[in-house]
Amino acid sequence: MTDSADIADALRGRRTIHKFLPDVPPGELIEEAIEIARWAPNHHHTEPWHFYLLGPESIARVIDLNARLVAEKKGEEAGEAKRKRWSAVPGWLVVTCDRSEDSLRQDEDYAACCCAVHNLSLALWTHGIGVKWTTGAVTRHPDLFELLGVNPDQERSIGIFWYGYPAGDVPSQKRKPVSEILKRVP
Repeated sequence: MTDSADIADALRGRRTIHKFLPDVPPGELIEEAIEIARWAPNHHHTEPWHFYLLGPESIARVIDLNARLVAEKKGEEAGEAKRKRWSAVPGWLVVTCDRSEDSLRQDEDYAACCCAVHNLSLALWTHGIGVKWTTGAVTRHPDLFELLGVNPDQERSIGIFWYGYPAGDVPSQKRKPVSEILKRVP
């Protein structure tokens, strides 16, 4: 059994990483993290998550799509700045969730996918690999679904997940004290 202090350290220490070294982490570590991610709690054992590991061609197409979307909204200069920033990201995953016509099940499945993503992030963090979860407009764009070969009527995007070894210092973080967020109800 894992030491609870190790789990607490991983939970408290994990951070969103914005800048990565250029080295792509080994594929076996990514697959191991996905194996761990799939053990997230999920009501009725629906296992609603899907993981899409992007290769260089797919990454380039997503970067092009996003640069175009940003340029259309904010101008060419902003689109090119986004292209440059995104081109520096070494590893890419897209996570989707099965859709359901039952709104309660849809909410439960989305929550399960968020738990899976957290498992994934923690599993990678224990190997020194950081993650950034992005949910910008590109994650819901029909061209992304087409690129992935996903029917958007059957799956919804949870987000794009960049991963890699952190470049520079890992940001520090603070949280509210428990006394501010815990309400005891008799």
